[in-house]
Amino acid sequence: MRINIQFKDRVGIAHEILAVLARRGLNVVAVEVDPPHIYIDSPDLLDFMLPSLQADCQQVRGVGDIKVLDVLPGIRRRLNLDTMMAVMEDPVLAIDAGGHIVIANAAAATAVRMSEAELCQRNLNQVLDETGILEELLTSGFRLPSREVILNGEPFFMDVTPVSEPQGMDIAQHGRSVGAVLTFHAPTRIGGRLHALQHSEGSGFHFIIGESEQIRALKTRAARVAVVDAPLLITGETGTGKELLAQACHGASGRSNAAFLELNCAALPESLAESELFGYTSGAFTGAQRGGKPGLFEMADGGTVFLDEIGEMSMYLQAKLLRFLNDGKFRRIGSDKEVRVNVRIISATHRNLRKMVQEGSFREDLFYRLNVLHLEMPALRERPDDILPLARHFIERACTQAQKPVCRLNSAACAALVSNHWPGNVRQLQNVVFRAITMSDQRVLDAADLDWAEGSITADVVKTDVTESWEDSVNAFERSLLESMYPHYPSSRKLAMRLATSHSMIATKLRKYGIPQKR
Repeated sequence: MRINIQFKDRVGIAHEILAVLARRGLNVVAVEVDPPHIYIDSPDLLDFMLPSLQADCQQVRGVGDIKVLDVLPGIRRRLNLDTMMAVMEDPVLAIDAGGHIVIANAAAATAVRMSEAELCQRNLNQVLDETGILEELLTSGFRLPSREVILNGEPFFMDVTPVSEPQGMDIAQHGRSVGAVLTFHAPTRIGGRLHALQHSEGSGFHFIIGESEQIRALKTRAARVAVVDAPLLITGETGTGKELLAQACHGASGRSNAAFLELNCAALPESLAESELFGYTSGAFTGAQRGGKPGLFEMADGGTVFLDEIGEMSMYLQAKLLRFLNDGKFRRIGSDKEVRVNVRIISATHRNLRKMVQEGSFREDLFYRLNVLHLEMPALRERPDDILPLARHFIERACTQAQKPVCRLNSAACAALVSNHWPGNVRQLQNVVFRAITMSDQRVLDAADLDWAEGSITADVVKTDVTESWEDSVNAFERSLLESMYPHYPSSRKLAMRLATSHSMIATKLRKYGIPQKR
């Protein structure tokens, strides 16, 4: 039985309490003293003995009640600690003031290919592949910034947390360091955390808003492409949502549980883009992080790397990327060691890569390696039926961000949105809506609010003095536009070319509104 005896602290009281148990012939296997409590584990103590033991103990000055425990507090803490260490996926080592390992979890044992018992007989220098780190820890009082180290030939980021003894009775006041807890993060674990931070809302084809014929066809094709583990090239104008499509394809693939990390090839100079993709070793260049840094390919191992604006990549990086695509191996900057990873490459561009190949500004062999699978993201003007659903979505989001009640668009504003050419595509529509919501105090947005935000929007053909539903307003505008333009462009193909949209969409609209077509 395990008991908790409360007492008023004084010199020798714990000895007197244990003497009571000894006189009764009770074997004691564990004792923990934490004033005003003394915790005792005595297997010989039975329930019927408690009343008499209570009476004997109360003969000792300062002793209070006796309570039965399920487990001693110190043992409970050790069990909890052991469980926490066992479930942690990152390797963890606790070292004493001399650098000897005193605690190791299962992940650390797996990383160095030893048992936990063997690890606890080693010094830190015997575990790490590079010397000098223990000396730095001891010299700095176990206060070092995060850095990359090598465990059993594999790179890990090491975080150091000093263990300090308390000053006096206040455990919040730390004294000298008596050791440290070292946590090691593998590149893939770091990549997983980056993915979780950047894509906390999740991904999927339902995030691609639209029910137009073009979007439905795109989603159907993309769902088939997503499950094929091969490079994918996504083309389309700027602002159409190519990254969103790439995320959806990753989410529907067999790699969905691994990281999805992206690099905008147009946003970084060549040297920085190279280090971001391939990583570097310690001292590889001026300003390099001490200990080195893994690149996106290492951090996304088992997952997907999205290369946005691949057409802006330099010829030098194109050659390095081609070599990686050939065998899945690369070298960090400043290293002669080859690293092999398994990632899927999804790339995107708004440029005409075939034309760039003919001009010699993009490698032909790389183009064919990237263009194994292909998806085309349609421009917003090619799917006008999706403009208003997208606008409603952006209105709700903008109102939430601005902490305003959800606004709506009147018929003139709806027609203005549908009639605009949208050279900036979905991104431009989002910006127009956000500016209008931010700057207007109206609960119902008019075309003038949108015109103020984006001068290219006009809606002169719609009368605002007629109260209509959203759908009726859009239908009226479409009918008016087609009736006025059809005599000048008397075929669905000519009219589609003039409006910069698809022939099938125009043909469908003409049939819908009964506008005669000349054969």
